[in-house]
Amino acid sequence: MSSSSEPTPQPAPIGFAPPYIDEATIAAVERVLRSGWITTGPETASFEHDLARYAGADRVVCGGSWTGLAGVILDWFGVGPGDEVILPAYTYCATANVVLHRGATPVLVDLPAKSGQDGLNITWAQIEPLLTARTKVIMPVDIGGWPVPCAAWKANLMRWAASHGFTSDHPVQAQLGRPLLLSDAAHSLGATIDGAPVGRQADITVFSFHAVKNLTTAEGGAAALSLPAAFDAEAVYRTLRSHCLHGQSKDAAAKFNSAGSAAWRYDVTHPGFKCNMTDIQAAMGRVALERYPDDLAHRRALADRYDAGLAAINAVQRPQREDDGRRSADHLYIIRLSAHGQPYRDALMEALGAQGISTNVHFPPLPLLTAYADRGYDIADVPHAVAAFDTAISLPIHRHMDVADVDRVVAALSAALEALNLPPTS
Repeated sequence: MSSSSEPTPQPAPIGFAPPYIDEATIAAVERVLRSGWITTGPETASFEHDLARYAGADRVVCGGSWTGLAGVILDWFGVGPGDEVILPAYTYCATANVVLHRGATPVLVDLPAKSGQDGLNITWAQIEPLLTARTKVIMPVDIGGWPVPCAAWKANLMRWAASHGFTSDHPVQAQLGRPLLLSDAAHSLGATIDGAPVGRQADITVFSFHAVKNLTTAEGGAAALSLPAAFDAEAVYRTLRSHCLHGQSKDAAAKFNSAGSAAWRYDVTHPGFKCNMTDIQAAMGRVALERYPDDLAHRRALADRYDAGLAAINAVQRPQREDDGRRSADHLYIIRLSAHGQPYRDALMEALGAQGISTNVHFPPLPLLTAYADRGYDIADVPHAVAAFDTAISLPIHRHMDVADVDRVVAALSAALEALNLPPTS
């Protein structure tokens, strides 16, 4: 009998962030498709209520994207030419793009000089010196799911406004009496601060439900409202929802559910945008939110395994995930090389890719992007953000993985570091 050597089976590739679509999600979408009502309607309204309860917010507005919602919030607050919005240089371009679209100026903040001082987030100590009479909004970003302590920031803003005054040129600005604290929480749904969910600490917190996020509706987002008592949350909700639908006073569901021959009549009170959420998206979101505690626990177990596996690799700095008051949503697991820079980082990613392990980099600082360099933003002004970018790798972490996959990533990373002459162990 002849013998032949069978090829060694290769392990399955580990994708970077494939969406988790279970049978319950498919069934929910099918139910909505068969209902005959697929645009904004009862499913979206229910999802908004579910999210408000989950995040501890007064009200939640769902929209077609984080970007669309952030934009209409800036419009509602009267942000325009001559105004400044303070935000990190280390973020995705959407954070600053929405500011440029209003004719306002993004004021970019570098990462702290001390590496890892607060994960990859900016700090209040960096913000305060930048506040001026032109500052209308502060927009911190929860990088990787690690939350900025927005309740403390809000108190600091109130003290600053009380001692320095606040220049308002819009009724909503005058009503608030200080810069708006608008949290870019695209990564941090499910993170907690002092045991409370992210979504109630800032004035408004905007989440993303893009395909790669912990909770996905394919595209979409939500704005959680936790404004001071001077604001009627229900009125703000109705205004923002209208701004997401061209400024119409009625959406399709309201027209359909109104009685009489004039049910179709509506007004346009503001030249808004088209960024409403559909019931198809909301059906996905409601299923995902119901199982979300389990999803977060799964991600936490994977991140804990990464922490344990990487603890002995002194060439790697692990992400900040927990302290006395905060807990990450573990959206990303971003490591940083303790030495060397971009060529080594890219070589490591290539070596992992050859093993079927997908990785990513979050994010090129905004001055590295042509759109911002052409507007005069200079990488020399954000050296710590550039240094973080040069040494950062986002490792895969998602519901399709198990701890054995994490072990495989750690082993491949350790071998690649050794091959590149970056000693992996102490």
